[in-house]
Amino acid sequence: MTNDVFGVTLRNKVKRGNKRAAYDKETVYGILDSHFLCHVAFEVDGAPHIIPTSHWRDGNKLYWHGSSKSFMIKHLSAGNAAAVSVTLLDGLVLARSAFNTSVNYRSVICYGTPELVTDDAVFDQQMERFFEMLAPGRWPQLRTMTATERKATGLLEMEIDTAAAKVRAAPPGDGDEADHPVWAGVVPLETVSRAKVDAPEGAQAPLNHDVFTAYNWKTI
Repeated sequence: MTNDVFGVTLRNKVKRGNKRAAYDKETVYGILDSHFLCHVAFEVDGAPHIIPTSHWRDGNKLYWHGSSKSFMIKHLSAGNAAAVSVTLLDGLVLARSAFNTSVNYRSVICYGTPELVTDDAVFDQQMERFFEMLAPGRWPQLRTMTATERKATGLLEMEIDTAAAKVRAAPPGDGDEADHPVWAGVVPLETVSRAKVDAPEGAQAPLNHDVFTAYNWKTI
């Protein structure tokens, strides 16, 4: 294993559709950085739990935050393992049979054990990093967090112990059924940002038009 690749283990090995698997960090990081919505999975007393939340990456570490009193923050900051998943849907793959119909996608699952960030400097740095990824240039314009707000916010940091990506980017695989008289192909899908909707109260300053450039989303 090199520093550029996550080692394949029993935990992260892709078994079904393994030709679509990727373990290199460039692919894994690229998918993680392409969106801010993830799902965090963990086990409590033998029962599975999964929570959707916002994430960001700094090097080989994932971060996400929530209420310091939330079940997820309390459980994961106690030294319990987690799996973090990010999936991007890129297209509907409409084949000539139901069996071959599929989707094009990019997905990744990361494994590790989160820790609670207790260093104030790291907390400030990572919260700024997150908001600058969401809306570049916005962090310095926001009202400063109060002591009460900081206390109410739990920030988790997870070193990625191992990870695996899985990607499909292909047309339908109809094979011998290519002569069946029905349209087949790919319908591309993408996330777009629409026209802004102003908050109802107070004076409005201009919106930074580059606000969504971090994710290369199309604006309509």
